[in-house]
Amino acid sequence: MAAVLYDYWRSSASYRVRIALGLAGLDWRPVSVNLLTGEHRAADNLARNPQGLVPTLEIDGLRLTQSLAIIEYLDETRGLGLLPADPAGRARVRALAHAVAMEIHPVCNLSVARHAVDTSGGAITMEGWMARFIPPGLAALERLLDHPATGRFCHGDAPTLADLCLVPQMYNAARWGIDTSALPRITAILAALTEIPAVQAAHPDLFKPEG
Repeated sequence: MAAVLYDYWRSSASYRVRIALGLAGLDWRPVSVNLLTGEHRAADNLARNPQGLVPTLEIDGLRLTQSLAIIEYLDETRGLGLLPADPAGRARVRALAHAVAMEIHPVCNLSVARHAVDTSGGAITMEGWMARFIPPGLAALERLLDHPATGRFCHGDAPTLADLCLVPQMYNAARWGIDTSALPRITAILAALTEIPAVQAAHPDLFKPEG
């Protein structure tokens, strides 16, 4: 039976999981949960995911939530090699992944940014909010990548959990018009990642609802 991913096409967390599913070569189907119309707060999604979030992955008779936990499950059960074998390497990859998923992403989450805009009385725009938080977060990540363990990808020469977090964040940076030209390490890594078929197949444009 094919896995089912409840996601939203522009969700960074969903994007990460789509890449992992592609790397695993799994048969899966997407079910859209429209964040803009509030479908994530509807009873059926809350039954799947009590946090009212996406993604939720139904696989192996399980219902999994939280993108990093889902990716680590896929890594452990499908042997994707997304975390290094050595403890020091795993710690570094997780730190890089968390620098995006737990630092940049939460404050730039759609619900957080919308709340800031709505309560500011027009003083804050979505573009201004993103421009305040994405550039310093990416600049810090660029400095973290100034490390001997950085290779073609964030850690060595094969994609890791950190790379799966980087791809959606760079998509968001481009979406909000963030200048990333001063980030040569990130730029080079992203160029290598976009050559991977599983990364190409996970792009939001391929999951954008019609109309």
